[in-house]
Amino acid sequence: MSFRIAPSILSANFAKLGEEVANVIASGADWVHFDVMDNHYVPNLTIGPLVCEAVRPCTTAPIDVHLMVKPVDRIVPDFAKAGANIITFHPDASDHVDRTLGLIRDCGCQAGLVFNPATPLNWMDYVMDKLDVVLIMSVNPGFGGQSFIPSALDKLREARAKIDAYTARTGRQILLEIDGGVKVDNIAEIARAGADTFVAGSAVFGAGKDSDPQRYNSVLADLRTALAGV
Repeated sequence: MSFRIAPSILSANFAKLGEEVANVIASGADWVHFDVMDNHYVPNLTIGPLVCEAVRPCTTAPIDVHLMVKPVDRIVPDFAKAGANIITFHPDASDHVDRTLGLIRDCGCQAGLVFNPATPLNWMDYVMDKLDVVLIMSVNPGFGGQSFIPSALDKLREARAKIDAYTARTGRQILLEIDGGVKVDNIAEIARAGADTFVAGSAVFGAGKDSDPQRYNSVLADLRTALAGV
């Protein structure tokens, strides 16, 4: 299994965002994760398509947009136009999950569903043919720096079983992403539960001194070392 690390810019220095993105990718990250919050679906307000458009020239790495907004469909084309590569959303934030997944793919992006700690996985059973990514939240969404919720490991195992059964039938791969409280000391256990893509915010962007462009090398190397032992 190949692994991807996707630092969340929610924990980055927004005064130097382009620099932060370039540095973290140069240090070995695979994706750039955007946490988009609207102060309606979740109790926080973060960033929109203009930030995605501004960051796009700073890297060729995939931009992974996690929409914590309601409604969803209105904003999808804007993020696709701004340079997003992957767009995920919460099924309970969409009036029609199948159509929203189709809209994301029609806009040229990979599409995925996001499951909060208390959201059941059965939503995915009916739209597997339109899923490229399944994202499991291991914290309640809204704020960075929260602690990992251990029950997310059971949810990962359940999602992995569904994905593996689907892949065995169809040959099509679906990525399994985790977001929330991912750190060097738990990433291996999370990977063993089935995750192949890891969002890490404060664990990465909180490393080292802000004046050091190499400050992310060590933490990303430590995350890779932990994953190599899985």
